[in-house]
Amino acid sequence: MTWTTIRLELARTPAFPNGSAARSYVMRLPLGKDGLIDEQEYRHNPELATVRRFWPNEPDRHGCLLRTPDGWALSYEPGEEDDENLFRLDAHAIQPGSYLTLAEPDGERLPFMVKALAGA
Repeated sequence: MTWTTIRLELARTPAFPNGSAARSYVMRLPLGKDGLIDEQEYRHNPELATVRRFWPNEPDRHGCLLRTPDGWALSYEPGEEDDENLFRLDAHAIQPGSYLTLAEPDGERLPFMVKALAGA
């Protein structure tokens, strides 16, 4: 298991046919060799699982990864109002070139491509 820094960039959408590197996340998660989250390590050190959200014309947002009854979510403030759910993160290997889907607090689902991984 290695705490890994992961860069996600917005993948192709109707509004962004070429994707958008300006809409990105940098997360720090404990990943096993299989690219899956090491939940045991997460439970021991949840404060190390962090996220930074970069979005044009908005201040950067800093938050954390939370285990929820429905899976995983990125959270920036206490409460669920600002949470961004990550679909199937518990069963989806995080590898360069793979995709993750995030649901914005308003319910909009956006695809993100894993652009880079770096061991910590």
